[in-house]
Amino acid sequence: MMLNVQGLRTGYGRIPILNGISFAVREGEFIGILGHNGMGKTTLLKALMGFLPATGGHVRLDGADLTAAEPFRRARLGLGYVPQGREIFPGLSVHDNLRMGCSKQAGAEQDIIAEVLEEFPRLKRLLDRSGGALSGGEQQLLAIARCLCGKPRLILLDEPTEGIQPSIIDEIVEVLLRLRDYSGLTMILVEQNLDFIAALSKRILIIQKGAITREVQPGDLGDPSLVGEFIGITT
Repeated sequence: MMLNVQGLRTGYGRIPILNGISFAVREGEFIGILGHNGMGKTTLLKALMGFLPATGGHVRLDGADLTAAEPFRRARLGLGYVPQGREIFPGLSVHDNLRMGCSKQAGAEQDIIAEVLEEFPRLKRLLDRSGGALSGGEQQLLAIARCLCGKPRLILLDEPTEGIQPSIIDEIVEVLLRLRDYSGLTMILVEQNLDFIAALSKRILIIQKGAITREVQPGDLGDPSLVGEFIGITT
């Protein structure tokens, strides 16, 4: 297994959020995380990236124990994070945002950026525009492209379709599937858009009260009773 998470616990101060999360991800696999709001989905991604310290359990990447590793070390070992809300630099140009994503990479950053832009042709004509002047969908494309400039092996992607137009949602699906098929990219996706998560995920983990309680297949999301009971959202 590429990523192995066993009994992971964390929270905010004295408030526990994750209560013994366990799962594993194979290289080249896309898995989805679904659950009601407040069940720990974003907290899980932050804990995997090292932004929240673990209070119990283990996180291993290719057998290496990352449980206590700083975020920069996890990034160097191949973890990438695209947060909810995108968090691009609004005052920087698209090009400079991409340069920021190259900061941990040795070699010519312009070559890295050019390679990433081949996957995001929409961004090529926007390189001189400030990040804050982009539409929500363009900002999301930029956030993913910036992450890819760091050449991650495993991406943690949090709510990428929130507030963006359907055409760009389709574009994101195409790009991510192409990267999976041709470069072996691995991904953990937190998402509320059922069509989007079903299009990308090989399997989907249901999180309730800070624990993984069930694994379902993408086709199971057509069952209204499952969606209502375990997820609480609709298509």
